[in-house]
Amino acid sequence: MQMKDWIEQHQITEVECIVPDLAGAARGKIMPAAKFTGATTLRMPQAIFMQSVTGEYLDSFDEINPLDIDMILQPDPYTIRRLPWAREPSAQVIHDCFDLKGEPISFSPRQVLRNVIEAYHAEGWKPVVAPELEFYLLQPNLDPKNPLLPPVGRTGRAERSGQSFNIDAVNDFDPMFDDMYEFCEGQGLEIDTLIHEEGMGQMEINLLHGDPLELADQAFLFKRTVREAALRHDLYATFMAKPMQAQPGSAMHIHQSVEDLKTGENICSTPDGRPNDLLLSHIAGLQRFLPEAMALMSPYVNSYRRIVREMSAPINFHWDFDNRTTGFRVPDNNPKSMRVENRIPSADVNPYLAIATSLACGYIGMKQGLKPTPALNGSAYDQPFQLSRHWYDSLQHLSDSRELRAVLGDAFIDVYVGVKEVEFDNFLNVISPWEREHLLLKV
Repeated sequence: MQMKDWIEQHQITEVECIVPDLAGAARGKIMPAAKFTGATTLRMPQAIFMQSVTGEYLDSFDEINPLDIDMILQPDPYTIRRLPWAREPSAQVIHDCFDLKGEPISFSPRQVLRNVIEAYHAEGWKPVVAPELEFYLLQPNLDPKNPLLPPVGRTGRAERSGQSFNIDAVNDFDPMFDDMYEFCEGQGLEIDTLIHEEGMGQMEINLLHGDPLELADQAFLFKRTVREAALRHDLYATFMAKPMQAQPGSAMHIHQSVEDLKTGENICSTPDGRPNDLLLSHIAGLQRFLPEAMALMSPYVNSYRRIVREMSAPINFHWDFDNRTTGFRVPDNNPKSMRVENRIPSADVNPYLAIATSLACGYIGMKQGLKPTPALNGSAYDQPFQLSRHWYDSLQHLSDSRELRAVLGDAFIDVYVGVKEVEFDNFLNVISPWEREHLLLKV
């Protein structure tokens, strides 16, 4: 069905034309439905991809025209959905971005992921992913100087302890989750399971496996959706990696496998259900190149607070079978669903970039025929730290990675690192309570 027919059939009066930026936030324009279905050409400045999460822009970059040149937005018709929380019949459509010559904007997150998928297709491979997103429900916080507090549900009492897999703890927020499910169903977002995680007010949803671009779209839209549902019930939903001190951080785990592009058969397993050489090379690629990609797996200074021993987050790049202490876990499964779970990305990632990067690392390993370390067969928390624990160092490793530049693109890496350096400089201008507490009168 054509978008114009869909809009008329659903009596849509307003359309949100959105683009995911580097942070994974929705940017775009809102217009009357009649204008959207007309011959209007939608434009926005390319510089939206050079804006930091703090609102500042990259000062200088060769790709930016000094006239702040426009880009053309083209709607992806497969992404049109109703906005179920809007008062008036409204829709949202994710757009792709092109320059004035019709070439894709190479540093658009959606295009970065498309490029990685196309690299797989060129080898006759089809990547498949299934993201798991952890998030916290919180009491509203109007003053960022105040600590965040666990949520109050229908019992009227805030959570005060870990409630891992506790059904009653989820049911305490049933009215909010009812709205969330309704909103997701209205947008075709296919949630597999919902659980209460280890932290106070920490939840996790799993999305069904499928095409990486479609799943990145769903993760992008889900973040928007759960925030809207939470606000309806005087709650905040946050994907911040470490919102509360002494509580576990939040992750976006990525289950990934590879199929034959023509037959759709999983090509990662031996006949007896063990990882074959191709999947082992995929794992080796993750081990070898994710250290250089940590700035994409942990994109903010807060992300690194999640990397703590014995706090439900990996601290190194080991792999093992059905071992949740390792960075890479091969679940106990059958040959048709053989896969590896990347447990390193934090929940604050841009889903397009995290999926693209994780697949890119595995792709390079497969192309180069790399060999992984032996399966750990023990707790990875007994092993030394390997993950970078410093934001700026991670940016330098990413900037220097020739292999990742070859797959993700020079322009994208340069833009991303430049924007993150702007954010890092902004962070350094803030003096924290810890510094005033421990340094003011003691040093």
